[in-house]
Amino acid sequence: MEGHNIKMGISSEIAAATIVLLCLWSVADSVVNTNITTILCNVGGYTSGDPFAVSLSYVVGELERETPTQKNYDYYNISPYPNAFAYGHAACNLNLTTSDCKTCLAVAKTAMFNTCPNRIGARSVLHDCTIRYEQYPFDD
Repeated sequence: MEGHNIKMGISSEIAAATIVLLCLWSVADSVVNTNITTILCNVGGYTSGDPFAVSLSYVVGELERETPTQKNYDYYNISPYPNAFAYGHAACNLNLTTSDCKTCLAVAKTAMFNTCPNRIGARSVLHDCTIRYEQYPFDD
């Protein structure tokens, strides 16, 4: 009988270890991937005093704040300033947490502005998120 109890104990330990490993694998699988896929820049530019800069700041800030709170992590917007409209869109992988979506968008924004400074349009596509702005309306 004692030998039988040992087998049951080992089987229970193996089952518990397997469950723990599966849980850890699941958590590791959902880590945000901020590897850059593509960054595209509009050839047109703007200067620092241009009203478009204010509109752009509004649009990108709102994309970062609102996209992680939206159903399906998908958000379009437009600046409220009629003298120089800016249009934006951002989205995150549905498997991300809200926090990971925010992190991914922050990385995407930084990469976009570092690669495309003072451009009237740009797009940053990372593995787990994307952010885009333009001086004209668009539909991704």
